[in-house]
Formats: sequence, C-alpha cells, structure tokens
Amino acid sequence: MKEEKINITVIDVLLLLTVAAIGAFLAYRVTAGLHYKWNWPAIPQYLFRYDTDSMRLVPNVLMDGLLMTVRLSIWGTVIATAVGLFMGLLRVSRGLFGRLVGLTYVECVRNIPPLVLIFIFYYFISDQIFALVDIDLVMNSQPEWCRSLFELFCAPVPQCSAFMSAVITLAILEGAYITEIIRAGIQSIEKGQFEASSALGLSRWQTMRHIILPQAIKIILPPLAGQFISTIKDSAIVSVISIQELTFQGMELMSATYLTFECWITITVLYLVLTGFLSLGVSHLETRMKRNEI
Repeated sequence: MKEEKINITVIDVLLLLTVAAIGAFLAYRVTAGLHYKWNWPAIPQYLFRYDTDSMRLVPNVLMDGLLMTVRLSIWGTVIATAVGLFMGLLRVSRGLFGRLVGLTYVECVRNIPPLVLIFIFYYFISDQIFALVDIDLVMNSQPEWCRSLFELFCAPVPQCSAFMSAVITLAILEGAYITEIIRAGIQSIEKGQFEASSALGLSRWQTMRHIILPQAIKIILPPLAGQFISTIKDSAIVSVISIQELTFQGMELMSATYLTFECWITITVLYLVLTGFLSLGVSHLETRMKRNEI
C-alpha cells in the first residue's frame, strides 16, 4: 500500500492561523477581562514530585489521577466488551427470550442518565451486594503481596468497594453501546454466509466463531475504538462517588491552589494524549488488518 502524501494547502494554513488567533484572544480576555494571573511554573510539581526516600521522581496528584483513569478505563473496557459480546449475541439469537433480554438491557441502560445509573448502582445495589460478602474485610485479610497487586492494578484497598462499583457501572453503561455495535456488525454480514455454513453442517456457535465474527470484527473495529475512547471520557463521571481519577484530582487541586485555567488545560491535554494514543493504536491495527487482506 502506498502512503498518501499530505498536501498542506493555503486553506489549511488559514485555518491553523484562525485557531491560533482565537486561542490567543481567549487567553488575552482571561488575563485582561478577569485580571487572571497565569502561573504555569506551578503545574509541573503536581504532575511529579521528588521523593526523598527513594531519591527519584514519583507521580503526584495529577499523574495519580491519570493512572486511576487508565485503570478504570482498562477494566471497564474489558468487562464492557465481554458484556457487549454476550448481549450482542443474544440480540441476534434465534430465541425470542434471548432477543428480549438483550433488547431490554440496551433500552434500559441507554435511556437512563449515566449519573443516575452510577448513584443507583453505588447506593442501592453495590452497597447491598458488597455488604453481604464484606469485600473490604476480605481484601484487608489478604497477604501483603495480594494487596500490593490490587493497589497496583486497581485502587488502594480502602477504596475497593467504590472502585469496583465504578468499574461495574462503567461496564454496564458502555456495554449497552458495544452490544449495538456488535449486533450491527453481525447483521451486516450477508445471510448467504449463514446459509452456506448451515449447509456445511456447522452449528450456530461454530458459524459465529469461525465465519461471522472474524468478518464482523473488521467492520466493528472503528466504532469500537470510538466507544473505547468514550469509556475513557465517561470515566470522569465516577468522580461523584469520590473515585480519585483525573477529574476528581483536578477539582481538588483547583480548590486548593486556585489555578483554575492551568489545572483544567493540563487535564484536557492529559485526556487528549491518552485518547490520542488509543486512536493511533487502533489506526495501526486497522492498517495491519488491511495489509493482511492483500
């Protein structure tokens, strides 16, 4: 495949200059209109700090929040993909009961505001389910190495219940949209594929596994990438249940330092970097899949 050359036209230059001019004008209005004193040199210390014990730089509040966002997004995406795949298969199943279960799940979740869903799960469902197994006591009774692993890949042990509630809520929320993406991808495959596999004596599961899903993946990958990026952005909403992700840490830092614009601009850049890397990764995967087809 030949790489397309990027041609920069006069219109592109004018658009870039226009965006730069708008940004400069907004910065001027903030400075002159609000009498705001910019203090960008204060921001780096909240990204990383020097630890005198280990004699090295360690993440500070903003980077800790970014790492928590990454953990929430990864776990939420993994579970949401599993839920979406299962419900997507139910949506295209032959049985009426399976289709109704999948449809009910999708319609209920998509028509409930995410904030309401988080409160419902955290205060009404999670508070009762996790209380039955006393998950905090279970985690505290684990060996030190187990608690260290949990804190590395998930959250501090005292935040165990809140973190798991946030992950499950994100998975349920995003899973509804992934369900529809997978359903649409499966239904986009020609019916002749199903008929041919049936003529060969393949079962419904074998047809899905070996014939339909491999073709559907190529179709659903771009919208799935968009949904994964949406999971990263939607993770900010769990700050309402005191999960110390990036948005929560930004609000706390802004309240303590009054560096309003510096904090939110930095947080915006961190989100853009995170979602940008994901977009590049998916684009690279799509390119490799297209090359394998040739």
